[in-house]
Amino acid sequence: MRRMVVLGLLFLVLLSGGCSQRANTYFEKKLTFPNILTSDQKIKLAAYVVPTQQQYEWQQLELTAFIHFGMNTFTGQEWGNGTEDPALFDPTDFNAEQWVIALQQAGFKMIILTAKHHDGFCLWPTQTTPHSVAASPWRNGEGDVVKEVREACEKHDMKFGIYLSPWDRNAVSYGDSPRYNNLYTNQLTELLTWYGKIDEVWFDGANGEGSNGRVQEYDWIRFYNVIDSLQPWAVKAIMGNDIRWVGNEQGLGRETEWSVTPLHPDINESFKSENGRLRISPTADDLGSRELIREAKTLYWYPSEVDVSIRPGWFYHPEEDDQVKSLQELVDIYFQSVGMNAGLLLNVPPDTRGRIHETDAERLRQLGDYLSSLFRKELVVDGDIIWKARSGASREYLMNEGEAINTVMLREDIQKGQRVESFRVEGWIDEAWTTLTEGTTIGYKRLLRFGDVTPSKLRVTIQETRDIAHISKVGAYYAPQPKNDQQNFRPREKPSEK
Repeated sequence: MRRMVVLGLLFLVLLSGGCSQRANTYFEKKLTFPNILTSDQKIKLAAYVVPTQQQYEWQQLELTAFIHFGMNTFTGQEWGNGTEDPALFDPTDFNAEQWVIALQQAGFKMIILTAKHHDGFCLWPTQTTPHSVAASPWRNGEGDVVKEVREACEKHDMKFGIYLSPWDRNAVSYGDSPRYNNLYTNQLTELLTWYGKIDEVWFDGANGEGSNGRVQEYDWIRFYNVIDSLQPWAVKAIMGNDIRWVGNEQGLGRETEWSVTPLHPDINESFKSENGRLRISPTADDLGSRELIREAKTLYWYPSEVDVSIRPGWFYHPEEDDQVKSLQELVDIYFQSVGMNAGLLLNVPPDTRGRIHETDAERLRQLGDYLSSLFRKELVVDGDIIWKARSGASREYLMNEGEAINTVMLREDIQKGQRVESFRVEGWIDEAWTTLTEGTTIGYKRLLRFGDVTPSKLRVTIQETRDIAHISKVGAYYAPQPKNDQQNFRPREKPSEK
């Protein structure tokens, strides 16, 4: 009798669940468990948590560019103190279109601009503070960086997002929580109403006030409501509840990266308490295991974003011109982010001219050329046929005869959940199956590298899965070793400063 009650409740959860559903089966973004469910039933239901349409479209972008540009560009700082003279902001050859073109060459699909960093200097002529471009000599005080970047993105079909630092070292109201929350809400409202469509809003969690600093209680729910009402298609990142921080700034994703997790941003005491009970944070190694789900009360679709800078700093510093990451480093970062079920947010900081430096632009070109050539030639036959795989199931794929490979791609249809817990890939070599690589999670995309081999067939085995896995792609490629950066580095002529 008890089993029938549990099964009946499970059926009700699948139908209603207290959260958004799709086709009476899937749970978009959030699933709260009834207390009566068994551990195994919770694991089963975890397979039916799926992204919203906005989250799914975000994941498909794969490559997003971070643009740290502002007062720190001209002072040489990383964290300004908020007392800087607006007259210092004066780019000599500002060209947002150059940014977009350079980034598109590398395959980037969106730009996120630091509209306001921690120093509080606003890159648009805000009505909330005099500490903005309107008080600078640039464009005779008539300039608007946000507007020019937005227009360049629109011209070249690039998505556009904004970073608006909650921590503000210039605002005198910071620490007077209601007053500052009003100011911040007004700034957010300006950005979301003056510049057309915004695709991502990036909330930084950084705060360096220290133990004796000003204590500001952010009204996160209010901020969320502003975004949802003005730009409902925008994803909310980091301190937002759509996209989470990977937990480091080195460009490293997790070997096991679950998009379905009980982690939620620490935006109120309830979420802080639950994250604490489960002993999880953005830096935790385990964010989605069976053990964690058994203890969880609620699960979220909350995918990972890997943020890293192409230079040692986040803002441009001329002394770092010879420290731009090599092509090999950028390729490794791509495999360790996009190739590990995450999005890559690569920071490329413009210089004091207001242009992406020649070295950075050339490295972006090299990265774009490399990735285009890598995926240009598909070496698996019929790898795009959907495969519904149970635990222990295997499928063989013919290879292009005589072609060497050293990279495989696996993808799940995440609109039907993330389900694979472990897999193995083998190659038929010298009349025997040889293990080429193994892994845990797949999710939106998993890329794995190994030594050069020339198999006539591939065999993929889904060793463990939480329910029937929808494998949407099995691919194989040959990834050449990136050439020495100096050998294929062709710096373009540096424009004269005006």
